[in-house]
Amino acid sequence: MDYMEQKKFPRITQEGLDELRERVGVKIEKTVEPWCYEATRDNIRHYAHGIGDDNPLWCDPEYAKTTKYGDVIALPSFLFATNRIISGYVGGLPGVHAMWSGANWTWHKTITRNMEFRTEAVLKDLVEHDTRFAGRAVQQIYHVDFYDAKTGELVADADSWCFRTDRDQARENGTKYTEAKAKGRRVWTQAELDGFYKYYEQETVRGAEARYWDDVKEGEELPVMVKGPMTATGFIAYAQGWGGLYIRANKLAWQLQQKHPSAGPKNRYGIPDCPERVHWEEEFALEVGAPGAYDYGPERTSWLTHQITNWMGDDGFLRQAKCQVRRHNPEGDIILIRGTVSRKFEENGHFLVEVQQRAEQQDGELSAIGSAIVELPKR
Repeated sequence: MDYMEQKKFPRITQEGLDELRERVGVKIEKTVEPWCYEATRDNIRHYAHGIGDDNPLWCDPEYAKTTKYGDVIALPSFLFATNRIISGYVGGLPGVHAMWSGANWTWHKTITRNMEFRTEAVLKDLVEHDTRFAGRAVQQIYHVDFYDAKTGELVADADSWCFRTDRDQARENGTKYTEAKAKGRRVWTQAELDGFYKYYEQETVRGAEARYWDDVKEGEELPVMVKGPMTATGFIAYAQGWGGLYIRANKLAWQLQQKHPSAGPKNRYGIPDCPERVHWEEEFALEVGAPGAYDYGPERTSWLTHQITNWMGDDGFLRQAKCQVRRHNPEGDIILIRGTVSRKFEENGHFLVEVQQRAEQQDGELSAIGSAIVELPKR
C-alpha cells in the first residue's frame, strides 16, 4: 500500500469535543515532564543557540559579570522549555492534528541563572473556526503560570493555543496552500542567498549600550531580522534546545505510545513514530496538508522576541509579547521580521515602549504578526 494511501486519520467528532469541553477551567494536575526544570547555563545557551541567538548576556558568563545581573540570565522565550503545555502538548481529540498557532506572554521577573520552575496549567477555552487550511478547526487555548519554585514568586504567565484540524481534510480539500504547492519549491542561487545573508552580517546586539526611553521615537523602525533559509537541520537545532513534545527514543518512545497510541502514527516502514516528524519528514508533512516540512510555532515566536531583545539592550526588560502564527514556513523559506515603535507611554512609574512586528517570507506572504511592550531606562 502506498504511503500516501494509508488508513485515514482520526477526525474531530462532537463526542470528542463534548468530552474536551468538560475539562475547560479545570486545573491540570498531571502534566508531562518538562524539558528543563532549571535555567542552567547550558540550558539557556542551548535554547538561545536553537533560535540563532548569540547574545552574550545569555551565552557568555564573563561578559555577563560586567552587567548589572552579575551572571548570565535567560532570554524570555526560554520558558517554552519549562512547560510542554505552553508549547503545544494538548489533551483530548486523540489522533487529531494540533498546530501551535500563537501565544500572549507577560513577564514579571528576570529569569536568573539556576532559577527552578514550577508551573500550573489550565485549559482556558475552546473556539470553533472554519479555516482555509482544513475546514472545521478547533482553537484550543491554555493558560500557564510560571513560578520560581524556591520563592513562589510569579515569574511569567501566558496563554497559548493550538488549532486542532482533520489531517485528511487538510490534505484533500484544504485551499490555503494550493498556489504554493502548484508553484513548487524555490531553489536559491548563491547570489540570492548572499542578498539575505547581509542581514546576518549587519545584525547587532545592543548589549551594554543602554537604550534610553527618552531617545526612542514613535514611528522608529527596528533593524530587520532575517531567519532562514529554513532547513530541517534548523528545526532540529531548535528541538535540541526546546525539547519537543513527543520526541522519544527506544523504550521511552514505546512507553509513550503504549500510553497514548495516537502519539505514534506509523511511518513508511509501518513503525509507530513521533507526530512531530512533520518538522523534518517531507512526506508526513504533506500527509497533514502542510506544504512541506516546516518550522515550530514556539520557535517563530522566539524569533520575534529575539528581535526585541537585540534592540532593547541589557538594561531593557521585555514585559509583554504577543504572536499569531499565520502560515507554515516550509524548508527553503526565508523570513524577514520588521518592527516599528507604535507607542511611548508611562505607567505606574515605568517607562514603556510598544513595538508592532510583522514577519513575511521572501515573496511577501504573511508568516506571523506580533507586538511587544518593553520597559526602558530613563535618563
